[in-house]
Amino acid sequence: MLEGQLSPAGSQGCRLFQACFMAELRPWQFVSCHCQMRNDNSGMSLFLKVACISISTPSGMAHVTPPRPRASLLCESSGPVHLGQVLAGRHPFAKCQDYRGGWLTGALCEDLCVAGELLYQRCLYYERGKKVLQAQWRGRTVVLKSKREAFSSFPTLTLLEEEVGPGAPGIPEAELLLMVAGEVKNTLGLELPNNSIGPLWPSRQGPGWRQQLASAWSLLQQEEYVYFSLLPDLSRHILPVLGSCGHFYAVEYLAAGSPHHRALFPLDDVDQAQAISHIALSFLDMVSHFESDFSHRLHLCDVKPENFAIKRDFTVVAIDVDMAFFEPKMREILEQNCTEDEDCNFFDCFSKCDFRVKKCGAQRVNSNLQVICDKIFRHWFSSTHRSPAISPQLRLQLQQAVQECAHHGGPSGNSRTASSSVFWKLRWLLQATLRELQEVEK
Repeated sequence: MLEGQLSPAGSQGCRLFQACFMAELRPWQFVSCHCQMRNDNSGMSLFLKVACISISTPSGMAHVTPPRPRASLLCESSGPVHLGQVLAGRHPFAKCQDYRGGWLTGALCEDLCVAGELLYQRCLYYERGKKVLQAQWRGRTVVLKSKREAFSSFPTLTLLEEEVGPGAPGIPEAELLLMVAGEVKNTLGLELPNNSIGPLWPSRQGPGWRQQLASAWSLLQQEEYVYFSLLPDLSRHILPVLGSCGHFYAVEYLAAGSPHHRALFPLDDVDQAQAISHIALSFLDMVSHFESDFSHRLHLCDVKPENFAIKRDFTVVAIDVDMAFFEPKMREILEQNCTEDEDCNFFDCFSKCDFRVKKCGAQRVNSNLQVICDKIFRHWFSSTHRSPAISPQLRLQLQQAVQECAHHGGPSGNSRTASSSVFWKLRWLLQATLRELQEVEK
């Protein structure tokens, strides 16, 4: 973990220096970097904490050097235009040239580069190479994402560089699957059986197979793509991938939450009190899914309205999981050097400092439920946001349960035991609230 001072203070300073440090690693090794800031006692500077994690460097932290600051980039275009030019950045149609030249492939490439069925609408996010774009694809609104702007900026698959030419032997399937499994382990901290990585990898050799491998390898290096490819079949709270072209992948567009919405999410033309109760129950369902539906618990370390969206049936969907980690990787992230408990706070995921060895514990001491109660539910069920249609007694019970949930466990308590108790209490109260609201409507 690297630490240093930033001056002048400001959130922009953290964003500028948050870019990943360049590490002296082999091409298939990566460092995941995150920035955290807090005011020092003078209030004139920021304390910058960058946690760099490399699964494949057990000998210790790789040597790192600070990056050059890069300001946020604004969208270059507005209104429907050919998306190939937008994706290519300063090199118009470079992506489609690569597709026509046979360098990359994907199910969306034909619509992007030939049929013109992908029309750019607006830029949702563009900074440090990461692009998130809203587009129209065959009459539906989608979001295209990539963590890096250029296909060439992703390290290439070593086997593809070694096995070239018409007389070159085929790449052994077993060797490829081993590399894929290693990359998934590096990305998620999980070991997956070969039969579960089918959605990530082209399964048979043939014309264009080498290009399929190169495109799949660029996608495999993007954590969110791996989550969206593997988890939707297991949980309705994860977006599925709709298709890809090269290193860009598409997911369904859903309007994200925002602190600027009175109800945190756009709830036009619906009864807000009922909608909030449905959404809160769906958040609880998501917490339960992420706790028990996978081989390891999935931790959400960046809980805010902007990272979630609501479907028409009020199902909560995680639309940004860049800061979601399965238990094995979560333990590695938390287990850092420390001099105080605050050093063990990784965004919304907290640990405790063992002062005897000056090391943070690997076990997270708060929970997804606690953070959701604190950052989402308290906004809805505080005294200033109560619905008059709910009985005073039920309103008070719900408010107290949310307060208990937001403060349970923590640095001095057992969050697992407390979570289970308060989870069922909240679920019962929300269901009772919904019944009351529906009775009033009748």
